[in-house]
Amino acid sequence: MVLAGGFATALGIFVIFAFRRWNRRPAADDLPPALPVGKVPVWFYRPVDLVGAAFVFGVFGVLVLGSSGGSPDALQALKPVTLVVNIGFQLVMAGAVAVLVVRRVGWVAWLGLRWPGWPWVFLIAPAAVLFMWAVFGGLQLSGYMEWMQSLGVETVQDTVKLLQQSEDPLILCLMALAAVVAAPLCEEIVFRGYFYPVLKKFAGARPAALCSALVFASAHGNLTALLPLWIFGGVLVLIYEKTGSLWAPVAVHCCFNSATVIAQFAIRYYHLPLDGPP
Repeated sequence: MVLAGGFATALGIFVIFAFRRWNRRPAADDLPPALPVGKVPVWFYRPVDLVGAAFVFGVFGVLVLGSSGGSPDALQALKPVTLVVNIGFQLVMAGAVAVLVVRRVGWVAWLGLRWPGWPWVFLIAPAAVLFMWAVFGGLQLSGYMEWMQSLGVETVQDTVKLLQQSEDPLILCLMALAAVVAAPLCEEIVFRGYFYPVLKKFAGARPAALCSALVFASAHGNLTALLPLWIFGGVLVLIYEKTGSLWAPVAVHCCFNSATVIAQFAIRYYHLPLDGPP
């Protein structure tokens, strides 16, 4: 119910701000020159993209709500083909939103792929990961995890649990591939590259950042991770707006997931007394 509330809250915020933005829009002749908000372009998005955004929203909403209440032994019965299908699904989602955009504007202009400041990514990515680790540490110290456990909520995401428990080398390799390559690339194309700027076009940058980060967090299907992933989604939007290039949030996402995978493997094979992020 809380995850469903996350999707519903994001939808409600977008509708309210989009309606206010549309209702207050003056006649075209009275419009002053538009000032850019951040570096993420939105000029090529059209009302039809609201259908595309609704598609993204609906697909992840149905997947999350449909998977709730699954069997606790589902991870034990997971097969490699399931992970291959999952990776394929991410590629299909990224390809679907790309089809909606690339006919109007090329990949480079759409996602800011020609980024002259790309060396900054070697500072931005680790700094963002350290910031998120500080967030996780703050939540841990605040008693957030204990509170979640007292509510009977699973405190470890399925992906992390799979890295901890699976004995199948193929599953571990596929899981690492999905986490380090497929998820950072495809999720950033879908959520930051398309979903966020569409919402920004019709509701404004701040409501779009709030809503897209909330949908991104809810789409992971873990109540404990909802708050930290919402913060992470907001950080990724901010980085995208500041750099104007999707390479930056992709690098941050890849670095974050890689650190999680490495930490879980280190805990598992070297018996380190560490807890991974939720």
